[in-house]
Parts: sequence; structure tokens; C-alpha cells
Amino acid sequence: MRVPGVLVLFLGLAASGCGEARDHWVELKGKRYAVEIADDGKERARGLMFREEMAADHGMLFIHEQQMPLAYWMKNTRIPLDILYFDDAHKLVSQQRDVPPCSLGDRCPPYPSDAPARYVLELNAGQAEQMGLENGVVLTFGPGIPPGH
Repeated sequence: MRVPGVLVLFLGLAASGCGEARDHWVELKGKRYAVEIADDGKERARGLMFREEMAADHGMLFIHEQQMPLAYWMKNTRIPLDILYFDDAHKLVSQQRDVPPCSLGDRCPPYPSDAPARYVLELNAGQAEQMGLENGVVLTFGPGIPPGH
């Protein structure tokens, strides 16, 4: 059976996209996390909505265009998270730990940063406490993570 060239191209692109997502990582206090990247408005708005679980060594890295006061919320998010805010220098400037899921739609409360930030790392709730994270720790980016726009 012959597979049409367009289908082969599509399957190849889909497979390569999945591989790139697995290749992104960050490191925090010696612990490495595979991360999905959310670096545009649509991806940041969707975030981890509607996910039932996330592997313990995974997270989502949100990249903003510039450093500024940020606030995240848990609209349609089904797993509790630690929301970690980092500045231009990748230094941890604020933490929102053990943020509960929210099914209240637009009535979900915001969780703001205490200082301007550019990067936000969402991990499963409890990771920050487990690592003993303190503000000032630096987040290391693996190769291929794009800078903010």
C-alpha cells in the first residue's frame, strides 16, 4: 500500500513537534523538569486547562514578552499547582504554592506575583516545598527554549 506524500509529511511534522516538546527542560535546585512551552497569547491562555494529571517531573513554562507584574489563575485547571514567577535574569521573585483547582470559570481568583516577572513555571503542587525553594534561586533553561518575544 502506498501512503500519499502529504500524509507522510504531516505525520513527520507531527512526530517532530512531539519530540521537540519532550526535549525542552528547565532545572531548579538541581532537579530537572521536562516542560511544555507557552510563549504566545493563545498558549498562555490555555495553559494546563482540562488536564487530569501531570507527571511529577514535568511542568509548563510560560514566556512573556517583557518583565511586568503578572497574575495567573486556575480557570478550568483540574490539578493543584505551584506557580513560580521568575524575572529577566531567571531569578525566582515570587511563589504561589499549592494553588487549588478551580471550576468557577471567570470567578476563579487570581494569584499575582509579588514582583515583576517574565517567566512563570507551573509545577505540580508540593514541588516547591519539597525542594525548599526560596526567592532568589535561579532557573536554568535547557537548549532550545526561546527567549521572550
